[in-house]
Formats: sequence, C-alpha cells, structure tokens
Amino acid sequence: MTMKIEKIQALRGPNIWSIRRKKLIQMRLDLEEMENFPTNKIEGFRERIEKLIPSLYTHRCSEGVEGGFFHRVETGTWMGHVIEHIALEIQTLAGMDTGFGRTRETKTPGIYNVVFDYIEENAGIYAAEQAVEIAQALIKGEEYDLNACIQKLKEIRERVRLGPSTGSIVEEAVSRRIPWIRLGTNSLVQLGYGVNQQRFQATITGKTSSIAVDIACNKELTKRMLHDAAIPVPTGDLVMEEDELERVIKKINYPIVLKPLDGNHGKGSSINVNDWEAAKIGLEHAQKYSKKVIVEKYITGYDFRVLVINNKMVAAARRVPAHVVGDGESNLQQLIDKENKDSRRGYGHENVLTEIAVDKDTLELLEKLHYTLESIPQKGEIVYLKSTANLSTGGTSIDVTDMVHPENITMAERISKIIGLDVCGIDIMAENLTQPLKESGGAIIEVNAAPGFRMHLAPSEGLPRNVAAPVVDMLYPQGKPFTIPIIAVTGTNGKTTTTRLISHIVKNNGFRVGFTTSDGIYIQNTMLTKGDTTGPLSAEFILKDPTVEFAVLETARGGILRSGLGFSQCDIGVLTNIKEDHLGLNDIHNLKDLTKVKRVVLDSVKKTGWSVMNADDEYSMRIVNDLQSNVAIFSMDENNRHIKKFAKEGKITCVYEEGFVTIKKGDWKIRIGKAKDFPITMEGKAKFMIENVLAASLACYLQGFGIEDISNSLRTFIPSAQLTPGRLNVFKFKSFKVLIDFAHNPAGYEAIEDYLKNVESTKKIGIISGVGDRRDEDIKLCGKIAGRMFDYIIIRNEKHLRGRKEEEINGLIIDGIHAAGRDVSYEIIPKEIDALKHAMGMAEEGAFITALSDVISNAIELVQDYQARELLEDDKI
Repeated sequence: MTMKIEKIQALRGPNIWSIRRKKLIQMRLDLEEMENFPTNKIEGFRERIEKLIPSLYTHRCSEGVEGGFFHRVETGTWMGHVIEHIALEIQTLAGMDTGFGRTRETKTPGIYNVVFDYIEENAGIYAAEQAVEIAQALIKGEEYDLNACIQKLKEIRERVRLGPSTGSIVEEAVSRRIPWIRLGTNSLVQLGYGVNQQRFQATITGKTSSIAVDIACNKELTKRMLHDAAIPVPTGDLVMEEDELERVIKKINYPIVLKPLDGNHGKGSSINVNDWEAAKIGLEHAQKYSKKVIVEKYITGYDFRVLVINNKMVAAARRVPAHVVGDGESNLQQLIDKENKDSRRGYGHENVLTEIAVDKDTLELLEKLHYTLESIPQKGEIVYLKSTANLSTGGTSIDVTDMVHPENITMAERISKIIGLDVCGIDIMAENLTQPLKESGGAIIEVNAAPGFRMHLAPSEGLPRNVAAPVVDMLYPQGKPFTIPIIAVTGTNGKTTTTRLISHIVKNNGFRVGFTTSDGIYIQNTMLTKGDTTGPLSAEFILKDPTVEFAVLETARGGILRSGLGFSQCDIGVLTNIKEDHLGLNDIHNLKDLTKVKRVVLDSVKKTGWSVMNADDEYSMRIVNDLQSNVAIFSMDENNRHIKKFAKEGKITCVYEEGFVTIKKGDWKIRIGKAKDFPITMEGKAKFMIENVLAASLACYLQGFGIEDISNSLRTFIPSAQLTPGRLNVFKFKSFKVLIDFAHNPAGYEAIEDYLKNVESTKKIGIISGVGDRRDEDIKLCGKIAGRMFDYIIIRNEKHLRGRKEEEINGLIIDGIHAAGRDVSYEIIPKEIDALKHAMGMAEEGAFITALSDVISNAIELVQDYQARELLEDDKI
C-alpha cells in the first residue's frame, strides 16, 4: 500500500490557510488505496505509532486533551491527518517547536492538502517527505530509524538557520512588528522596507564602522590605542620568529599567552604557557592562523565578557571553559558523556549549552595534566577541556551584569568609543568586576566586533538579558519609521491598470514609487524586469530596494497560492472584482474558492488601514463585514444599495454620478472631475476603465492625497502601448483602427463588448482565442460574447494550450459563436501574427479590428511596424 506526494510547496507569507502563520508547508498528497484504509482498519497501527513516537501523546488534536491524537488513531482517522501530526512532531523532536496543522480533502477524492508549520523551510520540506516514509513503514510494519531522521533534521536546521545572535535581533524586530527579509542564505538580514530599511549581519550593523572593525581585528593596534588611553592591557609584543619570542619572554616572564594577530573565537590561542617547549608549540599553532603572533603576559583571574551597544553597557557575563568535575569514580570520557546528557546541552545552537566534543585542543590540555580520557580525576577536581571559554565549544556563562562596578562600566563605554564600535564585545581577565580593574589587577584582553549574544541571552546561571532590544532601539529609535506605504491591488480584471493609475498619482505627489504589474517591475517609470511580476518575489524586489519610498503591488492569485504574499501587511488593499477566471485549477473550483484567495490581501491590511472594494461585485460584498480593517467601497451607480447603506452610516465611498468621479463622505459629495476628461476612460466610453479610476481615486484619497492632486494626475495619465500595454490600446491607421487588449475571460470580453457599443465602424473584426486552462463553459461563453460583438471573427491558437488540443479549444469557441444567435462569419488562422496581418489586410474603410491577445508585446510591435510603414509611404508620396 503506497501513497504519492504530488507536490510540496513552502508558503512564506500570509496565505489561504492563515494570515498570522506565514511559514507553512503545503503538501498535496494522493492516498491512493490508503483512502480506503483509515487507521482503525490497519491492524496494530496504533501500537506501532505509539511505540515509535510516544511523544505524540502530547498532541491534543480535536479531542482537546493529551492523548487526543492517539484516540483519533484508535477510532479511525485518515492517513493525511496522521502524516500532518508526524511532520509536526519530528520537527519538534529536532528542536524546532511546531504545532499548527490542517489536513483537508480536495474536490478530488483521496487527494488531500496536508498543511503544517515549519521553522526552517528545508527542514519542513524534509519533514513532509519523511512523515510519508514513516507512515508507510508503520502501515507495513517495517522498521524505521527515527533517530537518524531526527539527527538529519538537526543537521539541516543548523546548516540553514540564523545564528542565535542574528535570530535574537530578528525575534525582537518581529515582536515590534518590524518586517524582515533574509538576504541570501547567510546571516545578512534586512529589517524594514524600502528607504527605511536597515541591514545587519550577525551583530555587525549597517551603522558599524569598517575602520572600527579593522581596528578590533588588529589586536596589536587595539592594545596600543587602549594603552595610550590609560586603559589596562597585558604587557607583551608581536613576534614572528623563535628568537623574538625568546626576547619577549625574558622581558615579561612566564606565564604567557600566545594568539594570532588576526584570530577570532579563540582559534590558534594558547593560554597559561609556563615553559619554553610549550611556548614554541604555541607559536607554531598560532602561526597556522596568522604569521604575526601576539605574546603577552598571562593575567590570572576569570574570563569576563562585557557587551556595549550604542556606547552603553547592556550586559556582562563570566565565561567558563568547558569542564567536568571529578567524582572519584568515573573516568573523563564517562564524565563528558554524563555532562552531555544535561538537558540544557544540545546539538549546535539548539539549547542554552552546546555538547562538549573531544578534539585536539581537549587532548592537548589533558596531556599537559598527564591525563587521558581513561583517567579518573579526584572527587571535586575541576578538569578543563577547552583552552577558551567559547559557548560554541561547550563553555558556560554566568550573568554578572548587576555586579559591574561603575568605574568598569564607564571604562567599557569609553572603550567602545575609542575603537568606534556600535556593538562591542570586551574581553576582560580579572578576579572580579565588582572592583575597578586598577584595584583588582585585571586587564582588557581583546575588543571584539560582531560579539556573540548567546551567553547573555541564555546564561547557564543568572538572569537572561534581552541584548537584542538595544540593537533594534539603535537601528530604529523612537519615531523612526521602519516601513513604507504599501498599496496592494488584487482582483480578476483591472488590476494592472488600477496599479498603474495609483502609481502615477503617487509619483506625481513627489514619492519615488516602486510597482509590480503583469508586464514588469518598475521603479518610477523605468522597467527593471520584464514579465508577469505579480507574485511574492516581485513584491520583495520592490521592498528590498533602498530607493523606494512607496510601493504599489499588483497581487495575483497564482503567487498567493504558490507562496503566499510577499509582504506581512499593507496600508491599503484594493479588490477590483471577483469573476470567473482560472477556475478548476489549484483546487479553486468556484467563485467562493476564488474569493478565499483574493481576500488574503484584504485580511493582510493593517487594522488602521483600508480595504477598497467594488460595491457592484456580488462576491466582493459578501466578505465586507468579515474584514478587520476599515472598509470603503466604489460603484458605477450612486444608488447601489451598498453605497446607500454606507452613506447612511457616514462612511466613505467613491461613485460615478452624472458623468463625474465623486468621493462621498456620507451624503457629502467631493467631485474629482468629469470621467471623460480622464484619457484612460476613452472619453467616458470605456466603463470598465471608469471602474479602475474609481478604485484608484478612492485608494489614493484614503492614503491622504488631495482631491486636486488626484484629479491633475488622472488628467495626465495618457494610455498608450508604452504606459499601459495591452489595456485598451487603440492604434489609428488612415482607413481603419486596431484595438489590442488583454481581455481573456468572460468578464473581460463583456467589458470590451460594452466599449465597442460606443464605437462607430463599418465592420467590427475580432481576433480571439480560447485559453487552455479555462473551463469548457468559460471558453464557450467567450465565443458567445465574441459572436455578439463582432461581424467577422478570426480564431487563432492560444500560446499555452495547458494540455488541451487546438481542435478541442477551437470547437468550444465555435459552439459559443453559434450560441450568439447571429450569422457571424469566422475562420481559423493558427498564428497570432498571421491573424493580425490578415485582419489588417482585409480591413475596409472604417473597419475596427479588435485583437484580444495573450502575447501583447508581439501584437503591439506588429501593429506599430505597420503604422510606421504607412507613415513612410505617406512621406514618399
């Protein structure tokens, strides 16, 4: 008995399953024959799953109590539901605590969408795959190595996750509702959007001085600058040869420390060296990392780290190298194994402490003590296993922030300014920090750029310190904005034109606007990327650009279903309409399903923001009372019942009345201007373009733009093949005209039909095609509308057949033409370019050709080429 994974996709933003839970795996799973075998029909399944993953007992499931999931298994549940719970639990066992899941059957029996949250995307995808493998093994009663799966998940997690320092800053930003974007696969992160973004990597921020980093990385220069500023540092010098080493030792005497000039994280260091042979070995070890080696007096005492952010001390910790304490009975290996079983220790950065690994450093330290891993230390004896106190090698930390003497605080803050670091880690060796260093005999050992936060965030002893908060305070002081205004436009028809209209108004009001459309990504009016750019990656492109002051994002259903939204929240969401289009794809079978997709944009509007909706659209108005944001509506009829209701309640609307585009506050009217004065409306003849003007005007008014500014902008928005490609582009020839439009569904065809009623011509010629991924009834209806509005029809073939045959699509169109009840002639010319050439060749005086095209650029280029040739011939005459 097998099951088949049809598709796994990672959702990364607000989506149809959840607005708040942005990171979800959606797996489309075909249960095949397992559809007939719920868990209570599989002998021994309950016992096997409980034995393999006993921690599933904590899953309450729909029962609402612990053990609820196992009870569901006992009484019978489908395998998709079981796989959802397994995927969640194996992630949790690997240190990625997850808990949200949904499993829903699609319209196709036996095929389910299994949805669950993830922490790291790659780990979530692996969990989906392995959850199916585990379920298969449990069904068949076969062995499955769960520990290997958990370890693999941990390795994936450690490979791709943000480090603890980076992660803590991101978490703090998220708690303040500051959006973030990971730039690449490392620790480079962008906080905020557009011109208000800030970047950081680990604990290096965009404000960190590169000169300061260079100084901190040059330990000798750092030491000299601190010494010159009367700050205590160990005596010593730089060496490259053994004779230089010998000279320095004679000057400062043992014990000494050797460390590479450009080292970090304790690499290449040797501490507490007391004889010449050990000194030579230490020199050789350090020179593996840097030719120049610092040799300085070893300062006795404890290892402290003081953290200074924005020139203020925020935390201090005492660091203790990885060690074990003898019990008089166990050998060192046994003591290490026992220590690693501490629940606080884990793989990599998953827990407060890291597991202690035996490496060369460990063996060298033991050798100095004349110990091996089989040696048994005395009871109470502390045996250090690492030469440095780094947490990543198993060290521990004790918070001492509240014990630091005021003089030491002042000194630490001085050091951060002397070196010039905005985030500064200062390593101090001293008996304590409760006394001034000049009294305790302590010294500054190092100053670190990009200091780790983990020891302060989760000390093994003492109070945790939220050291990420002052970093975010520094990047975004009170009152500094972290995002830019975002208007998102969705709907079936009119999205692109509405997006362009809003962008034009915004640009005319002095903002540098970035916008996405179905034909490309633009900043101001410069196209940066060509193609259908209405998905989350295109939105992210705009939001990552540091020059953009305002974003207007066309947001199509495909991107929402594929990955979710590319932004967390928007200020205004515009829903133009919800019409039959692309139904029957991706489990979207009817307008109710489509509404669920489109409303994701409106559900992502800030509570203080606005949802702009079409009062003439039935499905849009069905959700008007479900939204959390403010709502404003527009209509082509000021007597629309929804408009009248809003007016009665004193709410804001936008209507087309007596030829005017008008904003209404309750019953008060504020006229923007006559629709016929706005070129995009084709002298008021294109009703669907007036709808777009209403939507754009209302959105911009709610954003705070003035009536006169909106009106002037609409008057200067001249439709053209360059500005609005494929949106009612009319080309004039001597004896005929050509219209090119992107209409590709019944609603779009009806809008063109309404426009053509106002167009005078001797013959209306239409070039149409059926789209392969539409339902039969949609293709037929397009043919029927074409039969009503054209006198002669040329049927061409769609570029994307989506698995259908040309004959099948053309047959549906012809059926539709006949259903129009008119005697309309038609012919089939497969290639769009040939069809256009033929239409222009046969056009008589006063003819009007309408090409409803999916390949807009090719059609426009051909028509413009014909125009140019006609002008050239006129010049010759």
